[in-house]
Amino acid sequence: MQTYYLIRHCEATGQAADAPLTPQGQKQALLLADFFKSIPIDRILSSPFRRAYDTVFPLSTMYNCPIELENRLQERILSTSSLNDWRADLKATFSDLKLRFPGGESSREAMERTSSVLHEAFLHPARHTVLVTHGNAMALLLKSIDSNFGYPDWEQLRNPDIYRLVKNSEGLTFERLPFNEQTD
Repeated sequence: MQTYYLIRHCEATGQAADAPLTPQGQKQALLLADFFKSIPIDRILSSPFRRAYDTVFPLSTMYNCPIELENRLQERILSTSSLNDWRADLKATFSDLKLRFPGGESSREAMERTSSVLHEAFLHPARHTVLVTHGNAMALLLKSIDSNFGYPDWEQLRNPDIYRLVKNSEGLTFERLPFNEQTD
């Protein structure tokens, strides 16, 4: 049996690749490491975006486990042009997986990109792997596992959020883990 922990990054100052965590996000990252203190971790893969890397850095330090940067875990680009109603447009991409906006990536393309990371991880000897990514990329990876995961589920994602994926002889299942941030 292999276990994967899919994590959406902690609260950040923005959407740019170099956007750092907010002070609250930094506290969340420490609490996230504490959440994993009794969970074995063999491998950590992270989007190269700063907010993802900084989210998992305390966990990496606690386990003395290097962070492997993985470009395929980057956030999905919906469009490089301004969209009049990006939420409505995003919602449409959960129904029409081939829908692509100017300069953007379709849901199907993002699902293939992110799920390829997971499928390669299946072949790695690590039994407990952390994958740190972003909201839309996470939702689409989960949709690639269960086609019923949709826009309403994306709307319910938090920063941070954790899903445990378990691969065994019967297939792949996932569940959302309760992460209670208790910061002052």
